[in-house]
Amino acid sequence: MFRNIFKSKLHRATVTEACLNYVGSITIDEDLLDAADICINEKVQVVNNNNGARFETYVIPGARGSGVICLNGAAARLVQPGDKVIIITYALIDEREAKTFQPTVVFLDDNNRVAQIKRAEQHGEIF
Repeated sequence: MFRNIFKSKLHRATVTEACLNYVGSITIDEDLLDAADICINEKVQVVNNNNGARFETYVIPGARGSGVICLNGAAARLVQPGDKVIIITYALIDEREAKTFQPTVVFLDDNNRVAQIKRAEQHGEIF
């Protein structure tokens, strides 16, 4: 059996742009993709801490070191520049591996720079 497990996330990314007329997706700085082990074209869930919106889209690469987090297409209606979002990935993992799998949690500062990377989360932890 396979389980759908939390694989990685960018925690509290700051939305830098929202581009309604783009075809669709989320643009993410390639340095951040590397830090969180997120692939180009990978499906992600986006959770907006400012308004509670939750939606799915796919990733396109943004310029390295730019800090870009841009919601494109219809998703642009669900965010405003400056909103804090969590960008989450999941993976289908064999049940045995799922019991010991450690996700990658990338905490970002207000400029979308990596502040800390952890391999787990705990209840009540605030960043």
